[in-house]
Amino acid sequence: MTATRSRHRGTTRDPECEVVPPVREFPSCRAGWRRRSLVEFPSTTCWPGRHNAPMSSRLATIVISAVNPEAVADFWCAVLGWSIIEREHYGLTIGGAEASWPTIGIYAVPEAKAVKNRLHLDLRADGLSTSDELDRLLALGARRVDVGQPSDVDWVVLADPEGNEFCLLSEPVVEVSSA
Repeated sequence: MTATRSRHRGTTRDPECEVVPPVREFPSCRAGWRRRSLVEFPSTTCWPGRHNAPMSSRLATIVISAVNPEAVADFWCAVLGWSIIEREHYGLTIGGAEASWPTIGIYAVPEAKAVKNRLHLDLRADGLSTSDELDRLLALGARRVDVGQPSDVDWVVLADPEGNEFCLLSEPVVEVSSA
């Protein structure tokens, strides 16, 4: 039995494994086009050395550290149309009404943010134009920030009330969905 080259991550996979789901090109905030799966990888997707082994992890929570978790939670709830779903002495968890994953956990830390995020969220306008969504985000307390992005990019880098960066991508959901 010989292994074949996979279209995903340059890995090899056993030809007896389940077929890799179709992919489609979607724009990314950072660099050109990246491949994104149109369907969730089934739990039996094969990866090297794991013939038909089930996936072991799913993204559950994105965590944001904050000096004032309530203010950051209020901001992200307003941005995403979510609500606070859990309160603990160390922070809060927010999520959508459908109780799906991932959620966002906002946890108290004593120090303010000091350097650029190593991970950030990319948002798309949904139900309104990107320009209107930018105005809405700014009215909610977001601010434009420069993290070294070129001046001719087609996304906007913003920060939440505590300085955590995120991007508003140029194409709204409806344009990407219909492409």
